[in-house]
Amino acid sequence: MSARRQALQGWLFLAPALVLLAVFSFWPVVFGSYLAFTDYSLVRPTQWVGLDNFRYIFDNEMFVTGLKNSLMFLLMVPLVQVGAIALAVLVNNRLPGIRYFRAAFYVPVVTTVSVVGIMWGFMFHEQGTLNYVFLQLRLVNAPIGWLTDDTLALFAVMFVTLWRGLGWYMVMYLAALQAIPTDMQEAAMLDGANAWQRFWRITIPMLRPTIMVCSILSVLAALKAYQEVDVLTQGGPMNSTFTALYYAYDQGLKHLKLPRALAASMVVSSVCVAIALVCLRYLKPRHR
Repeated sequence: MSARRQALQGWLFLAPALVLLAVFSFWPVVFGSYLAFTDYSLVRPTQWVGLDNFRYIFDNEMFVTGLKNSLMFLLMVPLVQVGAIALAVLVNNRLPGIRYFRAAFYVPVVTTVSVVGIMWGFMFHEQGTLNYVFLQLRLVNAPIGWLTDDTLALFAVMFVTLWRGLGWYMVMYLAALQAIPTDMQEAAMLDGANAWQRFWRITIPMLRPTIMVCSILSVLAALKAYQEVDVLTQGGPMNSTFTALYYAYDQGLKHLKLPRALAASMVVSSVCVAIALVCLRYLKPRHR
């Protein structure tokens, strides 16, 4: 079979997926980017307005607050990565019943956001489980408004996001740990290296490609935080939990200001790309 015929067959196999991507991914991105520079409306002719939508959102205090809150979510990235690596190392041991522990840590990943929101809503309620425990332990004198205090609500939502994502990255690190050749660990043990030295000199360098991928994914997930906000607080109290993507949802679907929503989405996408490039630059594995 000629090379041209093989290439043609390959493109034929790819054609259905490429058509779906073109219709449901590429074209919406291109057309949505165009609409961000217009005053698109369902009842008026579309007119080109240039950067007016971007000027509006950056002059809007709610969007600026949302963008700052989205950047605040980046504080979770190192916590998620360190916690996921620690969990992966823990469940990588061959202990009785360790499979059940792995499943338990992964359950939040496959739990729907609505169920998570209901559960943590009860937990964070002023008469909920957390306040009950803290009051019984006499750690606080009065119930804490985890979701009603504008200084605490954002951190409560961030914690739920961290809790949901920890198991996903744990599985990725666990797969990477099990791919590390055992002879490297054995050779280091024969050379007298202790467990801490083997972890830093062998495990972490071998995990570096996975750390890069997981860091980029967690950065993108943090900047695109929306579901937990929608379920737990709807942006309140006093817009303290608004994120940039929730602002886009609020403008686009609640107020039908689609161009402003698309402009906000483009800003979020640009920040995501910029931070992902920084991660690629500084977390890229060094080959010797």
